[in-house]
Amino acid sequence: MSALALSVLLALVSAVAYAAGAIVQERVASTAPARPYAPLRHGGWWAAVALNGLGALLHVGALAYGPLSLVQPLGALTIVFALPMAAVFVGRRAGAVAWRGAIMASAGLAGLLSLTGTADAQSLDGGERLMTALVTFGGVVVVFLVAQRVHHAVVRSVLLATAAGTAFGIASVFTKTVAVDWTASDGLDGLDGLLPSLLAVAGLAAAGMLLSQAAYRGAGLAAPLATVTVVNPVVSAAVGIALFGEHFRYGATGTALALGCGVVAAGGLILLTTERLGGRTGTTHGRPPAAGPQVRVPRQRSRTREAAQTVTPPALR
Repeated sequence: MSALALSVLLALVSAVAYAAGAIVQERVASTAPARPYAPLRHGGWWAAVALNGLGALLHVGALAYGPLSLVQPLGALTIVFALPMAAVFVGRRAGAVAWRGAIMASAGLAGLLSLTGTADAQSLDGGERLMTALVTFGGVVVVFLVAQRVHHAVVRSVLLATAAGTAFGIASVFTKTVAVDWTASDGLDGLDGLLPSLLAVAGLAAAGMLLSQAAYRGAGLAAPLATVTVVNPVVSAAVGIALFGEHFRYGATGTALALGCGVVAAGGLILLTTERLGGRTGTTHGRPPAAGPQVRVPRQRSRTREAAQTVTPPALR
């Protein structure tokens, strides 16, 4: 097997592992009690952690054998794999609108990543690392606090998934920094200098995992998974362009195409979100809510007079 074929295989299996981890996370979110740290006591959640860890290792292996321009777009297939896997293994079938949104998000992301060029390997200096970490953690905390004040489950889910994708994306930036520094250092002798970056990677990865778990509660699988899948590499690419000297291929034409791909990906996310909003407000599991029977109960109109009035019980409204 050639190195390129092995890279493609590892990238595809990585996307399957990420999809399986997301399905398990969504199942834990829908079955675990709505209490803090409840998922941590659920064996399925730790299985999801293992699947996500496996996906990350396979992704790193794919990058070792193939170019970034090929491996990163293949990672966008996570949401496309997740929908049929959820239908087969847990009976969660997605509708036509969800499929259109997932395909749009994946295609837009794949196009965007394929147009992002790479620069020579370089690292962040100490000030840039500190500023990036502070801005990221501060932004994630702000989005989390805003999400806690949102009462609609789907909107809250998308906000939490955005925070999770941001945390994962910046964790990738610090991972790249560690890899470059490790290559330039004398092996274990330079480990002390890498410790702050390694701690940042661990903290961001843990925050992303917990935020993504919270995002699945009450919002289904497709919308939060697509949001994390798109936001993660987009944030990484934005930091790469801003700090690592990366660029879009083909000059102004490539930049225009990349913007168009970003619009397509955003449209897919909007489609998934509105589909879920419509599904929660107008239907129950894809079917219109049944009209409940009316019953007659007495209702006091005044101190001296009672009249029977037809009302609908609150539970049936």
